Amino acid sequence: MKFLKLLLLFVAFQMQAQQGGMWIPSMLKGMNESEMKSLGMKMSAQDIYDVNQSSLKDAIIHFNGGCTSEIISPKGLLLTNHHCGYGEIQKHSSVENDYLQDGFWAKDLASELPNPGMVATLIVSIHDVTTAVLEGVMQLPSEAEKQKRIQENIARVQATFPKEKWQDNRIRVFYEGNQYILFVTETFKDVRLVGAPPSSIGKFGSDTDNWVWPRHTGDFAMFRIYAGKDNKPAEYSKDNVPYTPKHFLPISLDGVAEGDFTMVFGFPGRTQEYLPAVAVEQIVNSLNPAKITIRDAALKVQDGFMRKDQAIKIQYASKYASVANYWKKWIGESQGLKKSNAVQIKKDFEKEFQNRVAKSGKSAEYGSLLANFEKNYQEIDQYALARDYFVETVLRNTELLSVGFRLYQLEQVFKARGEQAFTDRKNNTITSLEGFYKDFNAKVDEKVFEQLMALYTKNSPLLPTDIKALDIKKTTALVYGKSKLTSYKGTQELLKGDAKTVFKNLNKDAGYQLVKKLADNFYNTISPKYDEINLEIAALQRTYMKAQLELFPDGRYFPDANSTLRVTYGQVKGYSPSDAVYYEPVTHLEGVLEKYVPGDYEFDVPAKLIELINKKDYGQYAENGKMPVCFIATNHTTGGNSGSPAIDANGNLIGLNFDRVWEGTMSDIYYDPAICRNIMVDIRYVLFIVDKFANAKHLIDEMKLVHPKKQASTSK
Repeated sequence: MKFLKLLLLFVAFQMQAQQGGMWIPSMLKGMNESEMKSLGMKMSAQDIYDVNQSSLKDAIIHFNGGCTSEIISPKGLLLTNHHCGYGEIQKHSSVENDYLQDGFWAKDLASELPNPGMVATLIVSIHDVTTAVLEGVMQLPSEAEKQKRIQENIARVQATFPKEKWQDNRIRVFYEGNQYILFVTETFKDVRLVGAPPSSIGKFGSDTDNWVWPRHTGDFAMFRIYAGKDNKPAEYSKDNVPYTPKHFLPISLDGVAEGDFTMVFGFPGRTQEYLPAVAVEQIVNSLNPAKITIRDAALKVQDGFMRKDQAIKIQYASKYASVANYWKKWIGESQGLKKSNAVQIKKDFEKEFQNRVAKSGKSAEYGSLLANFEKNYQEIDQYALARDYFVETVLRNTELLSVGFRLYQLEQVFKARGEQAFTDRKNNTITSLEGFYKDFNAKVDEKVFEQLMALYTKNSPLLPTDIKALDIKKTTALVYGKSKLTSYKGTQELLKGDAKTVFKNLNKDAGYQLVKKLADNFYNTISPKYDEINLEIAALQRTYMKAQLELFPDGRYFPDANSTLRVTYGQVKGYSPSDAVYYEPVTHLEGVLEKYVPGDYEFDVPAKLIELINKKDYGQYAENGKMPVCFIATNHTTGGNSGSPAIDANGNLIGLNFDRVWEGTMSDIYYDPAICRNIMVDIRYVLFIVDKFANAKHLIDEMKLVHPKKQASTSK
């Protein structure tokens, strides 16, 4: 029986090795390259990453710090997700020109819309600098001293590593601090909106279909990188020209079939694949339920207002989508972790881990790791829960409190660094809050505040008596009736004058008084102890990772995602989420009409699209008379992979990654190849919308369209 358990563990691990993982593109040579070719890839590792010659990595863009995009023309045309560009589309929208509702398509370069503050970052080269970063670290006695030395070494290496003057050096941590890698980057600061479909296409299905398969969402938007006349990064200028890339992705018109090789290339945000079982239990049983409850309450309030008022709908569209995204993800994640029995699988692995520790004679080094994890996670539990309640209530979901917290930080800046630092920060805050208040509605936020503060005072641990005893209705009426934080003009008034005057006025304000009370409790009671225990957990996790690499030498361990450039590979494949249910891997445009609900904000369909469907006017983009919309595969993706290209065996663009299936959202913590699937827009649907729906054929003419499958069959 024990042998059978180990065999099953080994088989499961091998399946994950072939279908899971987020790999550093400069390190694919060898095992990964062989595995990719066994799945059908025709390229070499050098075709994917090369410093000296153009390669696929030269077309992959970190889009505005949070998503991925790819260059799809020799004129710097970018493709990313509609939801990645949603905030910018919203900023350009008004009730008169509602680009969220109607879409936007620039008819020429002069019509493309600038986006101040938006950036697009390219990776120039990747270098392992572990030895330099860990120099003089291991002999230090405490974890705090080690981390201080590491940060000093990182600063030194980043400052001295060779680069061009327009480039940057960025060092990121891998394998929980066992490896450090430096990325040489180029960041472009003139990125313009080129085109976006209406939300009835780009967000079709909206929150109901989010994280769900089958999917029929055309989640794409187009931007363009502009550069100086020397083709180097430059601030926005009307004299800038479209960027000429080293490489852009050709686009395949041949589509996908079950079993086809797929590679997703992008910037996954964060995973936690190597957590111990006790940490996963805490996420499932304590932290996720609390965050889900808070966001559920906020969303219900916002949705009620958005359905009744078009102006509020525009104001809150992007914010609502952002809040709803992880609310639904956490629900699916918790369900998936339970269904896949992730905690028990991790406990079984930990038994084998302890056996190997004993057999290797390393009990002194690693024998107490799991017991120490247990102790520290028990100690941190109430602090972690209190921290999540504060973050979700004060910083993320109640807008007045989040503004108040920014002003609270001003006070801390003054105390730590003096009047000049305060003045600089104050001026930046005033400028940035103008855009914030454009999309702020006090009536909406008042109701959100009332709901969330009731949950906070009732359920959050480590609150003092005076906060727990607050009369929420009276507090709500006081704050939103008296506080100047409810308007931009009022906030500007509070920030007039020198530091002494500002803090005198702030500390008389009802909203600020409450924020200060909440923040003081957080920083005095919650944060110090949380940080102390979390530092110990981080040290344990680093040692645990090192031990796994040592004790399982034949294992395949990819580094957790950390918003750096990664490759994940797999195959187009359907899946069975439950008994007697099987999902095909491709959806078609007929499914849009099946979901169509006239006038519904989630499932309405533009009249022109209905006309094209009825006429079957799909042009060259259809397959056997049907228009593919989305497909799924076994690529291991996460947040940050939104907008990542799905690339075929020959290096051509076949799709645009935008989501995962709900049953597999736990892949940030535990990847199960049976049910984990990423969701992509079929590139042919993108082209169809641009060409036939938007009449923007001039954009199609920029691209290089290819038929790799037809070419391969002809050459045989």
